[in-house]
Amino acid sequence: MNQLIRCKNCDDLFMKTPFDQLPEYEWDPHHTPENFRSLARDDFQDFLNHHQGHQLEHLKIIEDSFASEKPYSEPLKTSFFKATNGKEIFVIKKFREKIDEPLKYQLVSGDFSLKLAGIEIQAEEISRQLKKEMIPPLSQTQIDAFLKLYHHLVKTINIQECTRVQDEASHPLEVYYAINEVHLMYLLRNCHHIFKGEQYLAIEAFIYRHKDDGVLLLKASFNIHLTETAKKKKVASPSLPLKKEKIIEKK
Repeated sequence: MNQLIRCKNCDDLFMKTPFDQLPEYEWDPHHTPENFRSLARDDFQDFLNHHQGHQLEHLKIIEDSFASEKPYSEPLKTSFFKATNGKEIFVIKKFREKIDEPLKYQLVSGDFSLKLAGIEIQAEEISRQLKKEMIPPLSQTQIDAFLKLYHHLVKTINIQECTRVQDEASHPLEVYYAINEVHLMYLLRNCHHIFKGEQYLAIEAFIYRHKDDGVLLLKASFNIHLTETAKKKKVASPSLPLKKEKIIEKK
């Protein structure tokens, strides 16, 4: 289990993971037939040695506080998240500059928030799904009219009135939402102007089928707004032996 540890004396951070003691492997053409040699390492012990006599504390990462301008899968990026010791909330910058470097964690003086940049429908996905599912098939004019209607509806929506759908986006600044019952009724009522008879029944079924977890989800995009403040003047903490800090017990 990962643990985020802060040195109260100098504000250094360390992310303790199960991989801290894994060896490194170095290319050595004169060593073994496999041409690699193992180098012992213990990153956490190095951190303890460097902060000998300092006070350490465990920080709990605040759920859903992660933000980054690049996708989750991008290894080279700067991210921000929040953590707390139960009394204070800290803003933490997570980054690395090269792919072969370990991740670094740094306290940031200030705060960040996410500002809504825009809301959009999944037009291409909706069009593709309508062509795939609707029997008898819709004309392109009908598909375009439905997209125009849905796009008009989105302009009137307050995203705070919608339900956030978890684990849909691959990007930290993209969030998917399901429309509420009021928006649903508006959409269905106005579909009567585009579809008649069996086609209306088919589009109604399509809307109910995809409103909560499919192509009718709305995609909201956000920007990171970082507010930096002057760093607070630290009051020196008395040094304590590391063995008194529960968080640093080694097993």
